[in-house]
Amino acid sequence: MNKVLCIAVHADDETLGCGGTILKHKALGDEIHWLLITGPTENHPCDFTREHIEERAERVNRVAKAYGYDSLEYLALPTQMLHTLDLRDIIQKISGVIKRIQPNIIYTMFANDVHSDHRVSFDAVYSCTKSFRYPFIERIYMMETLSETEFALATPANTFLPNVYVDITDFMEKKLEIMRMYPTEVMQEPYPRSLSSIKALARTRGSRAGVMYAEAFQLLYERR
Repeated sequence: MNKVLCIAVHADDETLGCGGTILKHKALGDEIHWLLITGPTENHPCDFTREHIEERAERVNRVAKAYGYDSLEYLALPTQMLHTLDLRDIIQKISGVIKRIQPNIIYTMFANDVHSDHRVSFDAVYSCTKSFRYPFIERIYMMETLSETEFALATPANTFLPNVYVDITDFMEKKLEIMRMYPTEVMQEPYPRSLSSIKALARTRGSRAGVMYAEAFQLLYERR
């Protein structure tokens, strides 16, 4: 049995990037855990109301239940503001969660996503994966997140280069069902986070792997 940790920056990243794969892990009997790094906070420049913060937390809990996560870790760091925080503090918080869960598989953000929160989070997460400090980690994957990954700087060094494909054909509709739990995040057609775009990306990745629908990842580390 695997112990899987999905590290998402914003609620919906987990579904866009590896929702079908997480559902598949659950179906196979693996432990699945979710670390959500940011969330609406009080005293934020966006001036989130208490009602909005509570509604968002309830939505996250509903999503966690839909996946059947064995645990949810919610750091609630200020969204869109991670670049203003001390990276050492972010690393310490993430490290504490990783050491407590001790996952052998980690899914996290692509290092060069256009969103600054994603890039800062990747730097913090990757600092928490050194084999001599976290010997239980066997595999680390970067996932692609629609509206962030494909807008990365179009140079070879910044391009998402998938080298692992996971067949999610049996879980595609459930992934879309969970995505609908984020009504403010689902975009209208023809934009990137529209339901048809999510399905189209999975179909494209599936065609590469010889299956109907797939999610693609970039493997960063594997210990056999």
